[in-house]
Amino acid sequence: MLRQLAARITGILPFVTAETRLSEVFSYFIYDVIKILFLLAIIIFIVSVLRTFLPKEKIKAILAKRHPFWGHLFAGLFGIVTPFCSCSAVPMFLGFIEAGIPLGVTFTFLIASPMINEVALALLFSLFGLRVAIIYIFSGLLIAMLAGWVIGKFRTDGFLLELDEQNGCGCKKENTEIKWSKRLNYGLNYTKKIVKKVLPYVVIGVGLGAFIHGYVPADWLAKYAGADKWYAVPLATLIGIPLYSNAAGVIPLISALTEKGVAIGTALSLMMAVTALSLPEFMILKRVMKTRLIIIFATVVGLGIIFTGYLFNWII
Repeated sequence: MLRQLAARITGILPFVTAETRLSEVFSYFIYDVIKILFLLAIIIFIVSVLRTFLPKEKIKAILAKRHPFWGHLFAGLFGIVTPFCSCSAVPMFLGFIEAGIPLGVTFTFLIASPMINEVALALLFSLFGLRVAIIYIFSGLLIAMLAGWVIGKFRTDGFLLELDEQNGCGCKKENTEIKWSKRLNYGLNYTKKIVKKVLPYVVIGVGLGAFIHGYVPADWLAKYAGADKWYAVPLATLIGIPLYSNAAGVIPLISALTEKGVAIGTALSLMMAVTALSLPEFMILKRVMKTRLIIIFATVVGLGIIFTGYLFNWII
């Protein structure tokens, strides 16, 4: 149904001739944008309503009282439902530190938050299917938990910089006693806000993907980034670090790359590096932690991403 709608819209465009490569590119673009935005709205709405039951104070209380394993697990899960707004993971990271939560547990949250969220879930499900989305969630959660656990084993005393309170992000505190009507209204407003915010990234990402789908030869990409190329995963991870995007911008591009022969593990390594190891994130972290801790963080997460890339190439 969506493909038929995309084809009809493409057919009425005055500058596109039917049954040409350009018409295929536009049909691909329109179909993916509609599908992504539809699933994005549904998943963000559901997650945002559920999030109203998890105010920051409650999250801190749960993490502070748990066994280390459960602390890492819950920190990773909370990272998945972290608000996709101006209140980034860093202020919550500082809040966890101030609440006495172990540093390793806070790093689990810091890693899971940008790597796995409702936007990534919606995009992965819409473009790759349920199987890849589930495997990615579990692998991302495992990376976050193991990386947090490893970092927690280092003697990191004195690695954090002394900073003033940075949790004043202007967001309203969630109230677990509010009525369902208010929860649903919050979910609707939040969904509108996030869809509006990620729309340019979706359009750009799908646009690049559509161009690759229509004009880049499959053999060319498969030749250098196929599953049989041992260097492809670490190279993709390194390439992703200087890039800056979020899941909305990078996942549609990853989808197009896999269609053209790039191994899925290699493509997902690029995506994970862009979302979890980007240079802009390091610049933000430099304000709250010393260089040595950032290097430890990047090394541990980078090795986890490379391992996951090889794992995906082996499984799928």
